[in-house]
Amino acid sequence: MASIVDVELMPVAIHGDSSGECDGTVDTLVVRLVDENGLAGIGECDAPPTVAKAFIEMPSAHIWSLNPIDILKGRDPLEVTAIWQDIYDGTLYPGRRGLGIHALSAIDIALHDLAARQIDQPVYKLMGGARRPYNTPYATVFPGMPQGRSMDALMQIIGSRFARAVELGFRAVKLELMFDDLVDDDRLIDTIREARKMLGDDIRLLLDFAYRWRDWQDARRVLNRVASCDIFLAEATLQHDDLHGHARLSDHTDVRIGGGEFAATRWELREWIETAKVSVLQPDINRCGGLTEIRRIADMAELYGVQVVPHGWKTGITSACGQHFQASTLNAPHVEYISPHLFDSPLRRDLAPFDLQIEDGRVRLPEGPGLGAVLNDECVERYMVKNMVKIA
Repeated sequence: MASIVDVELMPVAIHGDSSGECDGTVDTLVVRLVDENGLAGIGECDAPPTVAKAFIEMPSAHIWSLNPIDILKGRDPLEVTAIWQDIYDGTLYPGRRGLGIHALSAIDIALHDLAARQIDQPVYKLMGGARRPYNTPYATVFPGMPQGRSMDALMQIIGSRFARAVELGFRAVKLELMFDDLVDDDRLIDTIREARKMLGDDIRLLLDFAYRWRDWQDARRVLNRVASCDIFLAEATLQHDDLHGHARLSDHTDVRIGGGEFAATRWELREWIETAKVSVLQPDINRCGGLTEIRRIADMAELYGVQVVPHGWKTGITSACGQHFQASTLNAPHVEYISPHLFDSPLRRDLAPFDLQIEDGRVRLPEGPGLGAVLNDECVERYMVKNMVKIA
C-alpha cells in the first residue's frame, strides 16, 4: 500500500460575527492526508480550527508529547487503528480528552477515507461491512436563535421546515428547542405539543433541549407532561457534566434520555452509560475519536443495551461519516443529518458536498470509494483562515 507523504491542515471559517448564534457549521479544521501516489483522504473536527491546527503542529517534547504529523508520515493508512493508538499514546500529556481527541478525530476520519480510496471501497467496509440493508437518518430542524423574533415567527419557520423535511422523505425529525427566555416551562410544553401536531403522528420526533435545566425534577415535569407526544429521544436536558442528574431523570421518565455529545473516547462515554444511565449515547464522530473510536463506543454500548445516535452538526464530511457508521452498526437506529435544504450554511453546502436521496425515511448504503465527500478546493480558498488572531 502507498504510504502517507503529506499532511495538510486547512482551518476554514465563515467571515463575520456569529457569536449570537449556535451554529457549529461556521468553521472547521480540514485534515487532508496524501499518499505517495497523490491519492488523498479528508477529515474534520468540531473544535476551534486554528487551535486544533496548532495541536497537530506542536513540536515534539518527549515520548508522551509527540508531533502527530511525524507519527503519520511514512505510515500505511490501512493500519488506521494502530496509527490511532500511536497518536493517542504519543500525545498523552496534552491530549487524552478534549482538544487532543478532537484533533485525532479529524486525522482518523482522513485515514479511513484515504485507506478506503486506496482499495476502492466505501469506508463502512473497513469498519466491518454492512450490518443493515439501508440507513435511516433524521433531519434536524433549527430555526436559529431568536435574535429578536417572536415565538409565532419561529413556529412558522419550524412548521415550514417540518413540511419540507417530510417532502424530502424524512420519517424522523429532531426539533431544536433553543428559545432563550421566550418561553417558560409551561409554554415549552405547549410548544412541543404544537410541534407534534404540525409534524403529524406518523413521523418520529426527537427533541433537543439545549441544556435547558439544572434541576432534574424540572426536566422530569416537562418530559412526563409531553410523553403523550410520543417522543423518541430527549437530548441535552441537563447540564452536560451532571451525570448523576441524568441518572435520576432517566429513572423517573419513560422518555429515552440521551447525551454525551461533548464526550471524548470510550472511557468517557462509559461514564455516560454506568453513571448517567442514559438510554442513548450521542457522541460526535469528529469529537469522540473518529470512526475508529465510535466503532468501539458502539460495541461497548451494545453490551449494556444502549443505542448510539451520533451528533453531527458540521459539514458534508461529518454527514458522510454518519452514513458509514450507521451502515456498519446494529445499535444505531438513526444518525443526525443536516440537510442543506433545511439549514443554510455555506460550509455545509459547499465545502465537501454531500447530499442524500431519501425515500420513505430510508437511504441506500454508500457505494463509492472512501467517504463519498469530495473537498471543494475553491471553497477552502474562499474561507481559509490565513492569519491566526494575535493577542497583545
